[in-house]
Amino acid sequence: MKSIKVLMLGDVSGDPGKRALFVGLSSLTKITGADLVVANGENAAQGFGIECEDYYTFKQMGIDVITSGNHIWQKQEIFPLLDSQKDLLRPINYTSSVPGHGVCTLEKNGIKFAVVNVQGRVDMPITEDPFKASRQELERLYKQGYITLVDLHAESSLEKESLAFYLDGLCAAVVGTHTHVQTMDERIMPGGTAYITDIGMTGVQDMVIGSDPSVSIHRQLSQVPVRSVVAEGNGVIKGVLIEIDCDTRKAIKIERI
Repeated sequence: MKSIKVLMLGDVSGDPGKRALFVGLSSLTKITGADLVVANGENAAQGFGIECEDYYTFKQMGIDVITSGNHIWQKQEIFPLLDSQKDLLRPINYTSSVPGHGVCTLEKNGIKFAVVNVQGRVDMPITEDPFKASRQELERLYKQGYITLVDLHAESSLEKESLAFYLDGLCAAVVGTHTHVQTMDERIMPGGTAYITDIGMTGVQDMVIGSDPSVSIHRQLSQVPVRSVVAEGNGVIKGVLIEIDCDTRKAIKIERI
């Protein structure tokens, strides 16, 4: 049995998150033996969106595919790259009239990979149905022989788990992003899909989901929608390592990082 390993890293939050990757990603990739690295970059630019410079920095660090979510639209300078770069994704269930695409296919070391980015709808901006959009795409990719990974950017644990069961067996992994808090429910589902509700955040951990606590407290006390500010400090890399059987294209193991 031949297997491969994939690193999927949680929302990279501001400069501390990028510094953590700069310092630690190369050694982490070597230690884990990861064949593919996927990271959610939608919070790279001071917590809101991603800039062109961030994209190129991530690529230089060895990240193969960059996923995103609702904050991808914060920096308009990235819109041309969303169209031109196949390895920079926005959620697949936004309307086709907006820039970008939600699927990346690539071949690495003789293995055909596909990464699908999808966004939930519960307590999130309005999008098209994530269930229909993702399943239709995964059925197509499954028939074409890809090892497929899903970044599910969503707020609701119920919605995330429901979608994971709906897609179980069609992909190697469904991992949640967006809440920035790593959950402890990683498992292999009955159909062979690795799942975790949220892979966590790459950034400053001992704060409020990577942001300055004083600003977050002020927002809660006043109910004034002030913008969060990325906290200063040393960042930590969080995510999961997934081992996948190349023959069955099913997950063998999922481990929190």
